[in-house]
Amino acid sequence: MLFSAPLKSNSKKVMLLGSGELGKEVIIEAQRLGLETIAVDRYENAPAAHVAHRSYVLNMQDKDAILEIIRREKPDYILPEIEAISIDALFEAEKEGYNVIPNAEAVSKTMNRKNIRTFAAEELGLKTGPYKFVTTQEGMLEAAQLLGFPCVIKPVMSSSGHGQSVARDEGDIPLSWEMAKEARGDASELIVEAFVDFDYEITMLTARNGKETVFCEPIGHEQRDGDYVFSWQPMQMSDTAKAKAQNMAKLITDGLGGQGLFGVEMFVKGDEVYFSEVSPRPHDTGMVTLITQSQSEFALHLRAVLGLPLGFTFYGDGASAAFKSEVHNYAPVVDVDDSLFSENSFVRVFSKPEAHKGRRLAVALVFDKVEKALEKSREMITKIKDA
Repeated sequence: MLFSAPLKSNSKKVMLLGSGELGKEVIIEAQRLGLETIAVDRYENAPAAHVAHRSYVLNMQDKDAILEIIRREKPDYILPEIEAISIDALFEAEKEGYNVIPNAEAVSKTMNRKNIRTFAAEELGLKTGPYKFVTTQEGMLEAAQLLGFPCVIKPVMSSSGHGQSVARDEGDIPLSWEMAKEARGDASELIVEAFVDFDYEITMLTARNGKETVFCEPIGHEQRDGDYVFSWQPMQMSDTAKAKAQNMAKLITDGLGGQGLFGVEMFVKGDEVYFSEVSPRPHDTGMVTLITQSQSEFALHLRAVLGLPLGFTFYGDGASAAFKSEVHNYAPVVDVDDSLFSENSFVRVFSKPEAHKGRRLAVALVFDKVEKALEKSREMITKIKDA
């Protein structure tokens, strides 16, 4: 493959639509390969904008605004990094010959839980828990009564766990309805899911470059309020379950098509594996690969997008812990204890321009055997605070 320098007439351009902390790592990897980078987001000074060659701020739901920037910049690769984005703009850009990663149809399916669940369960025949789609509070109650309590309620479109809740009895239904309606994204329709009695949940990072599909070691994770707080790699699972998880990941990513890295979320009960969701981009739980692999999920994403070989070395076990702010601050400062920078641990600070309660501002990473790494990550996160 030919590599050029950025900011030249022959430069290869990568445009990120959504420029948070995961996008920042993607931009850094792109620049290591001499690509010209453009970061686009809905707010000023998003993390990826700090390291991109250029950045733009616009309404990510505005089809015309997105297309105007795409036509002006003429990127070689368009990487949607968030769900809350105008899908019509992506379809139109693709029609005009732009390369949307992995493709506009895959983005459309995965940004909407109804689309992806129907595709996975009904078209591909993947095992999932029972579910119902509803549009009213009365319909939610009926679905919950049918599926049984506890049940999980999510907007069909939202990001980072926004609007998700667990209803444990009929008394929780009104609150779950209100939480869903306040979600970032489209809450006009909700999915009510039967609670899967799983042993654990995993993310199977799956990269495809048009010639091969490779899998990272399975990542275990702990969620709170629908958002990740701890992840570790590898998740110990039976050979049978791991093979089923890889097969499921290949089926869903082959079905979606295109190139790039996908984060496939699954529930595991014994040797049985259930499909949950898939994101056609690096996954927040996959930040642990920054310390466990020779090529992080972000590097693999870029390699896959460019059609480069996907080989990498798994260095060994590790864990990550997300630090979330407890305050609202327009000039946030993260207080990290110096001891967290050691021979086998470090912290990445995201440099977000504004903090609010629950917003992720940093991640702690540790390299050690899984149990020790997870224990240390839990300890490390207590040593990071809002200043």
